[in-house]
Amino acid sequence: MFAVSSMTPRTRNLLLAAGALAALALVSVGQATFVVQPGYRGVRVTLGKVASQYEPEGFGWKLPFISRVEQVLVRQQTEELETICYSSDLQQVKARLRVLYRVPPESVVTIFRDYEGEPFASLIAPRVYEAFKETAATRSAERIVQEREQVKNHTLASCREKVGELLAIEDLVIENLSLSPELEAAIERKMVQEQEAIKARFTQEKTQIEADTAVIKAKGEAQAIDLQGEVLGRNPAYLEYETVERWNGEMPWAVSGSARSAAVLLPLRSFQKAASERSSAEQSGGAP
Repeated sequence: MFAVSSMTPRTRNLLLAAGALAALALVSVGQATFVVQPGYRGVRVTLGKVASQYEPEGFGWKLPFISRVEQVLVRQQTEELETICYSSDLQQVKARLRVLYRVPPESVVTIFRDYEGEPFASLIAPRVYEAFKETAATRSAERIVQEREQVKNHTLASCREKVGELLAIEDLVIENLSLSPELEAAIERKMVQEQEAIKARFTQEKTQIEADTAVIKAKGEAQAIDLQGEVLGRNPAYLEYETVERWNGEMPWAVSGSARSAAVLLPLRSFQKAASERSSAEQSGGAP
């Protein structure tokens, strides 16, 4: 190896020039490449001019030193908002909202070139405030609380219409609605009264149904009695049929009746027992 001190000035200059060129080449290679991270899209800017097409994820080449690639997030993002609005009955309503949105890839270049700041703060948040206040102004404070899902859907549709296709609003969540303590107490009392009224109507309808059922039952029994009387009048043998139907299988003690009258079962054994008891009592009383 040659010592540096033994090199001629020309050789030393050539070595320095070669080192400088090698370093410049390495820097140029580094400046000529870029990598767009997952979930992002790149916007190429060359000497202050923005390219019309976005750069996809992955590795790419660009002009060194005069071009750069800005990365824009296209994944879904979530932001929280708090707002105060007034209902149609001039009651103050405080709301905490959560907005889920994303930047469509085809809007990356337009948003980077035409709008300053974060897309949510400059484009979405003002529209969300406006849409929610417009929706709340069409309902009373009580209805805003009771129709929470309808308020959310109406606000979301209005936001999407105002923002357009530049940004995608995936969903809107109403996390909390706050009213004044006096109004909340009044709404609670009203709801309790409505529940009591519903319960009273149910009890009244139940009582009426039971009364109607009793009337129908009584009419049915009366008609059955009248029908049985008519049957017996037209056919006296019907009573004999009922007697046979209700017979318990034991022989009758006595049968009374004639050809024109229905047979009647008499408890003969009971009569005999009673007569025997009377006879025994008379004999006991006549003895000295």
